[in-house]
Amino acid sequence: MSAALVTENFKFVSLFFKSKDVMIFNGLVALGTVAGQTAYSVFAFDCPCSTQRNYFYGLAAIGVPALVLFLVGIMLNRSTWDLLAECQLRRCQKLSAAAAFAVLGSVLGRAVVAPLTWAVLSLLQGQAYTCALSEFVDTSLVPELPAGQDPEALAQFPCEDSVSEDLKPFWRDVQRQLRYQSQLIGWLLVAVMSLTVFLLQCLRRCCSPLGHQQEQYWSQYRSAEQSLFQNTAAAHAQLAAMQNVKNFFGFVSLDSTQKELLTEQENTRPVHSADWNRVTGVCLYREKNGLPLYSRVHKWATYSTEEMDKEMNVL
Repeated sequence: MSAALVTENFKFVSLFFKSKDVMIFNGLVALGTVAGQTAYSVFAFDCPCSTQRNYFYGLAAIGVPALVLFLVGIMLNRSTWDLLAECQLRRCQKLSAAAAFAVLGSVLGRAVVAPLTWAVLSLLQGQAYTCALSEFVDTSLVPELPAGQDPEALAQFPCEDSVSEDLKPFWRDVQRQLRYQSQLIGWLLVAVMSLTVFLLQCLRRCCSPLGHQQEQYWSQYRSAEQSLFQNTAAAHAQLAAMQNVKNFFGFVSLDSTQKELLTEQENTRPVHSADWNRVTGVCLYREKNGLPLYSRVHKWATYSTEEMDKEMNVL
């Protein structure tokens, strides 16, 4: 029993990151971040060119949007709420460490795409880094720049018009040095991200118990089920609202589409809270008599009520 559970946990870890929809979603997020970061740099970024304020403003320009994008990515991820629902409904008593790690890894993996993209673009453009570290520039790296410069004078370098006349000949060299440092860090971050993604993809392929075709089918099934579930839930909610409003007023005002829907589905079966709970939460890949069970809705449709209460809580 324990060996089977461990095997299923490894299956879950390897299969949770399989969907090509994740790659498409991450690509769209990255493109949106590129557009947003470019617009911000062009229209909004304005270094104060003052000691200490440069440092905090430059770091805030990189860190605060990245933090906001990270939190938004977590909130928009359905797996976040599946995990919270699992802990709320079942107190996480049956949630294995492997399953919890896989869910958290999926949530964080998607959430870091936008903030990392923002940070990389900021570093490659160099404006925020130049602003933040201008007062700490190593004067020994700039030829002929007098050593021991006052930080207040160095803080003026991001603003060419504010640089003193005696230091203005060195403005381009200081800018070049700071942009070199910024872009070097940015490219190193790109290399680390690329290597990490490559290694994770290799690990996933090696650990996956399913073939490529079945993984693609599972991805298509989950996408289709989610779309159909949301559309049907919206229609079900609308039908229930129509019936309740009609019972209250004696009639209900409907457009042609709503009338057609009400005619096709005269009676709406209410869904019991226990059924909602059974289809909510983290889903571990399982099989019954050799046939895969791809989701909690799939399990709900396959198991009897007694079997569901016993099996669906096992993670």
